[in-house]
Amino acid sequence: MAAALSARYPARMTLAVIADTHGNLPALEAVLADIARRNITDVIDLGDCASGPLWPRETCELLMARGFPTVRGNHDRWVATFALADLSPSDCYTHNALNETQRQWLRDLPATVKLHPDTLAVHGLPEDDNRYLLEDIEHGRLVRAPADAIAQRLGRTDAALVLCGHSHQQHMIRLPDGPIVLNPGSVGLPAYRDPTGVAHVSEVGSPHARYALVSRDNGSVTIELVSLEYDHASAAKRAAANGNPGWAHALAKGFALPV
Repeated sequence: MAAALSARYPARMTLAVIADTHGNLPALEAVLADIARRNITDVIDLGDCASGPLWPRETCELLMARGFPTVRGNHDRWVATFALADLSPSDCYTHNALNETQRQWLRDLPATVKLHPDTLAVHGLPEDDNRYLLEDIEHGRLVRAPADAIAQRLGRTDAALVLCGHSHQQHMIRLPDGPIVLNPGSVGLPAYRDPTGVAHVSEVGSPHARYALVSRDNGSVTIELVSLEYDHASAAKRAAANGNPGWAHALAKGFALPV
């Protein structure tokens, strides 16, 4: 596991939280433009930056140039470290589209980021980037897990705010006697079908790009969940041209392609 990173932010600020861009360059550009329009300069990225049959190289170029604190997601790790024979078609596409400098950047991303003074950023679980923190799988779909199950997965933490991604589901919960846990949703992929383990789908029901804003004012926290229109038709067209109808349907509709 990569080492944790610490980043220092002031007590009074607004933080933009992005996650799961998955190489969707027009969605990322739309989100970053919306963040800039709000005059927000502090951004954290919760990982799965580039993987997908879209624009992985260009997305990496943009994120590397911005230099946001970034958590390494499971797909970032797989693309950067797995043999090609062990990768899914979309991860193979991503690996081949990236240069070694970009793969090394993904490889070196930290598994967790601790934001001063009391905010923890992860991708999935703190110790496992490929497990859901906020969701269970029921009847082939992701549903909100009970608070006690979330607390058990999270383990002991002194964080008052935990930021997570991975599920692409935009929501939050305040754990009893515990932290707020926030998933900002996915910038770049509103639905997917995962056939591994317990097969399931994640669907948010619209093609919007999603992110979140966390405003802090000396202990008071306000959270805004943002769903943003962008040119999703261009992303769907790109996925279709690269031979992935499942991604094309998800990007166009916000639902997984029926089987």
